[in-house]
Amino acid sequence: MWDCRQETYCKGDERGIAKCHREKVARPPGLFVMIADGRVRKMSLDRRLLRWNGWGLVDAPDLLGEKAETFWAWAGRAFGMDPLPHTPAKDLSAIELPACRLAPGLLAELESLCGRGNVKTDHYERVWHARGRSYHDLLYLRAGHIGAAPDVVVYPETGEQVLELIRFAVRENTALVPFGGGSSVVGGVNASVPGGWAGVITVDMTHMDQLIEIDAESMRARIQAGMYGPALEAALQARGFTLGHYPQSFEYSTLGGWIAARSAGHQSNKYGKAEEWFVSARLATPWGFWETEHFPGSAAGPQMKNLVPGSEGTLGIITEAVVHIHRVPETKDYRGYLFPGFEAGIAAARDMMQNEIPTAMIRLSDLTETFFYNALDTGGAGADAPAVFCVMLVGLEGETARIESAREQCKAIVAKHGGFHIGETPGKTWYTGRFLTPYLRDPLLDRGLGVDTLETATRWTNLLPLYQATVAAMEKALEENAPRPGLRNVVMAHVSHSYRDGASLYFTFVFPRSLDREVGQWLAVKRAASEAIVANGGTISHHHGIGTDHTPWLGREKGPIAMELLRAIKRTADPKGVLNPGKLFE
Repeated sequence: MWDCRQETYCKGDERGIAKCHREKVARPPGLFVMIADGRVRKMSLDRRLLRWNGWGLVDAPDLLGEKAETFWAWAGRAFGMDPLPHTPAKDLSAIELPACRLAPGLLAELESLCGRGNVKTDHYERVWHARGRSYHDLLYLRAGHIGAAPDVVVYPETGEQVLELIRFAVRENTALVPFGGGSSVVGGVNASVPGGWAGVITVDMTHMDQLIEIDAESMRARIQAGMYGPALEAALQARGFTLGHYPQSFEYSTLGGWIAARSAGHQSNKYGKAEEWFVSARLATPWGFWETEHFPGSAAGPQMKNLVPGSEGTLGIITEAVVHIHRVPETKDYRGYLFPGFEAGIAAARDMMQNEIPTAMIRLSDLTETFFYNALDTGGAGADAPAVFCVMLVGLEGETARIESAREQCKAIVAKHGGFHIGETPGKTWYTGRFLTPYLRDPLLDRGLGVDTLETATRWTNLLPLYQATVAAMEKALEENAPRPGLRNVVMAHVSHSYRDGASLYFTFVFPRSLDREVGQWLAVKRAASEAIVANGGTISHHHGIGTDHTPWLGREKGPIAMELLRAIKRTADPKGVLNPGKLFE
């Protein structure tokens, strides 16, 4: 256990390396804010510090270090591609963009609305905002063929400016794409929109990044939608509170994006998914500002605020939100356990939830994921034999006395299902590096390997059958779409978020890329996995959202009546269809 009441995010030192003062872990510059006099300075996250065709910072952390040579040698053998090919991305200068379609007079009007420095038409801004950060997106970005880009990127600073942008879009027949951190992995922020629009404007909300107020008595906070995760937590923790929402994209995503996509953080068992900690929102719409209900409970008909989480910018642009907050936990306790198989671990996770043990997180890796991450940790050394145990990480957060009791309950349940405790080290190791794993994707892509993720959820009764059906479908599709016979793929999964009645499954697949048909290869696997999920009783998405990638399956999950109701709401809220066209409903 460790005391985390003082865990905050600190300004980088003079060498430009930011460090969390509790964890003592080197962090890249530009992610953290300075806390002074209870106020949070505007976060310095210059877009040019970020990769336009990959994850995170240009100066990305080196995950492998001195283990790199042995790991890549192992990977070549493991995937049947020894040696691995060199497949670098195209340079930014290779991307050609069409001219901005908005006339100079219209650009001048946008500048008068939002300020000259907040209206961008330069090459870098347009490319950076063209797509999200999915594997599918990166295929286009790395190849230098992005498909479409916004004509202009606008950074509003007030809700009134967002409202004026919507009025401008309705009048000038331009599409608006709301944009936070740009970390969508389902096409949710892509500038490629259907229809005969006169232009596309990306509305980047990150200049609206302030904590407005805290209602300590009601345990609520009002926050602007463009606030990044680290800045948000720094502001709350300076007052002794936390939202507790730490998705994998935490460092590069915003409050508005979390709500719009129904995001889930690692510790959702304790703090809830976005729709659970969401209280109310203010949205700019073609009709004016929409202020949703904010009551702790109400029987005044259907609660319209429930339309906001998961709306993906199609009904209005979230400008600020009220959220539930918690006191910073006194203690955090993250530990590892081993199980003889995935089924035993699932049974233990179910028992923990149904016995109402106050876990913050239960993360159970299958045998393949346990094996792969062990290979990553050791640089491939000793990773030629398959794993014989599944790793479970259990996180507990709260008062020390309650944590100690819960920990003993967890140990008893683990033992009941044939598992055993392996100490704090695995939990602390995961916690320290929990936001770093996505940085491995770009080096894999540089070496001819693809990697993507997808997720679902179902009831406990169906969890293992759904897992088995999805893995089988993905393995078959990967084999059928391999560049050549004899190559090998990895499909792995973990239980990521748990409930009393079920859990989420998070799949990762790593595979040799078919360089002459990369998009087709990915589509085949994505379709096979999605069909298996829907056919076997899973939701098409637990926390990534719909965007464009999942629209073909949404109707099968919702049914025709629900889909017509949703479309009717869309037509009413956005009569001209200017808000994020092509996403979610179409």
